[in-house]
Amino acid sequence: MTATVQKNPLLIGQGLPPFQEIQPEHIEPGIQVLLTELAAELETLEKTVEPTWAGLVEPLTQIEERLGWSWSIIGHLMGVKNSPELRAAYEAVQPGLVQFANQLGQSKPLYDAFKQIRAGALWGELTAAQQRIVEAAIRDAELSGVGLEGETKERFNQIQQELAELSTKFSNHVLDATKAFQLVLKTPEDIEGLPKSLLGLAAQAAKGAGHEDATAENGPWVITLDYPSYVPFLQHSRRRDLREQVYRAFISRAASGELDNQPIIERTLALRQQVADILGYDTYADLSIARKMAPSVAAVEQLMEELRSASYKAATRELEELTAFARDRGFTEELKQWDVAFWSERMREELYGLNDEELRPYFPLPQVLDGLFALAKRLFGVTITPADEEAPVWHPDVRYFQVAGETGEAIAHFYLDPYSRPAEKRGGAWMDDCVNRGNVKGQVRLPVAYLVCNQSPPVDGKPSLMNFREVETLFHEFGHGLQHMLTTVDYSGAAGINNVEWDAVELPSQFMENWCYHRETLLKLARHYETSEPLPEDLYQKILAARNFMTGSAILRQVNFGWLDIELHHRYQPGGDETIWDVRDRLSENTTVMKPLPEDAFLCAFGHIFAGGYAAGYYSYFWAEVLSADAFAAFEEAGLEDESAIVETGRRFRNTVLALGGSQHPMEVFKSFRGREPSTQALLRHRGLAIAA
Repeated sequence: MTATVQKNPLLIGQGLPPFQEIQPEHIEPGIQVLLTELAAELETLEKTVEPTWAGLVEPLTQIEERLGWSWSIIGHLMGVKNSPELRAAYEAVQPGLVQFANQLGQSKPLYDAFKQIRAGALWGELTAAQQRIVEAAIRDAELSGVGLEGETKERFNQIQQELAELSTKFSNHVLDATKAFQLVLKTPEDIEGLPKSLLGLAAQAAKGAGHEDATAENGPWVITLDYPSYVPFLQHSRRRDLREQVYRAFISRAASGELDNQPIIERTLALRQQVADILGYDTYADLSIARKMAPSVAAVEQLMEELRSASYKAATRELEELTAFARDRGFTEELKQWDVAFWSERMREELYGLNDEELRPYFPLPQVLDGLFALAKRLFGVTITPADEEAPVWHPDVRYFQVAGETGEAIAHFYLDPYSRPAEKRGGAWMDDCVNRGNVKGQVRLPVAYLVCNQSPPVDGKPSLMNFREVETLFHEFGHGLQHMLTTVDYSGAAGINNVEWDAVELPSQFMENWCYHRETLLKLARHYETSEPLPEDLYQKILAARNFMTGSAILRQVNFGWLDIELHHRYQPGGDETIWDVRDRLSENTTVMKPLPEDAFLCAFGHIFAGGYAAGYYSYFWAEVLSADAFAAFEEAGLEDESAIVETGRRFRNTVLALGGSQHPMEVFKSFRGREPSTQALLRHRGLAIAA
């Protein structure tokens, strides 16, 4: 049934999305009408454009925001409520959207007008934010092919179409491959070592798979490749053969059959290199860095090498100690990849007396949110309250909150979609913008964020009992949300995370993770879900002591991912003598201490670089962690037990890093907060590697 245009909720164009009304059948007719209208508006603007803020930027922003409002809803639903019907509609309209985006980005009349603004007499009267927006528009037009003509332009646009299609296919393949695997456990021997929380989750998964009588006590139990199931299974299962089976399934996701992402990777890398060639860059990595804070690929590799050299010896020592630990406890076989998580967990339990399952009861989601919101009030002066009745949602588990300023007025809102739903929701965690802050006809439009996690869902009537990594992840995504919501920039093109160089966007998110280890913060948010007893002091001390357990291995793993990303986009030659797996093996010589299995195809599920925004940019996590660690060091230097110093430093962080968004270069924003440029020393100290450095 075709949805009538007059009633199509995707054409509202402003405000909160009416999720309860939006159906897949709205997408094709709605987007067709929208693109027709916007194409006419663009044509009119090109004919009448004036090289002024009001004559160019304001009407162009209106076109971009109408497009963004509708398309972002569809993209959001693809991530959190995926279905065959939604995919079909998305794929049907994607070519038209890419075509219009190319038309917009390659508009010479608009590009020329932007250059006239920059060269004009009134340039000096624009604010720093306005100037950054104009500069970014000129750069983005050039990187969108505004200078291309004839067959070259036509080929460039064809490549953009194909890359968009490949990205969507890659993501869908990972989702489908992840949910295709199920390991059914039926006997007491099958579940030996598994904690009660995982048995409850696995019984719930079994019910969803058709085993209606499944219980946590008697089974059957279903283990999946979704993180809340996969990770604790590898950590706790005493069935080494089953751990191997699950591990091999995980590393080979989307690497064979109809869901094989290998051809997509090869084609994507080849097309990206063609884009770089057309735009006059030596490699796609050089093109990617042109939009980043890092000055060059060489500067990125310098940072990676500093971190690699600081972590490699530590990682080597950690593996030797883990091997010896397992051997001393009767393990006589060669330590394999599916053994590492299991024995690491046993070693952590013995060294620190710390067990994730012992911690879970102290981290029920409602209590963690209360503690997180209390921290936000303490640091940034904002009050967060439930506002669930004010917004339609896409799933009953989704929450909606209001953020109020120090005078009590609403300044932002956010959705929180906390739980794993592997049948329809992609893995990982992310923040995205629903509504950007802006000035609309003299009125400030308040920002709205999406915060999406994939943590353990409620089981058997209990609240979601989080492991500590899930707590850190929630803090991380909330940090992204704070930058989107606490911006004071009224130009939407530079508000929140807009126009922030990609390798700086992780600063607020990684900064917030540090507070999970702050004593007062943690003891406020950690209370037993049944007794309301606070986290015992000895457990806090164990968490603190175990913070840098296996830290060399953790850093080296991320360095390996980041360097592989750069290598594939900078030196690898698609169709040449070396395959992507050869590159993986070559780099692993210096960036891993346990070489990958020959069949390890993790690249086939590496959505960050093949279906996300991190192509030749995965290094951003480390680049930004240098900034975030140094930013948190400002609080340490002020005195973490000095309340007035914490408040003063927190307000300064809000008024710079969180408020200024993309209105200034990230280095200038950082220096406004810190008073100097960043140093890697805080990062290495926080990671326990200062001596190795």
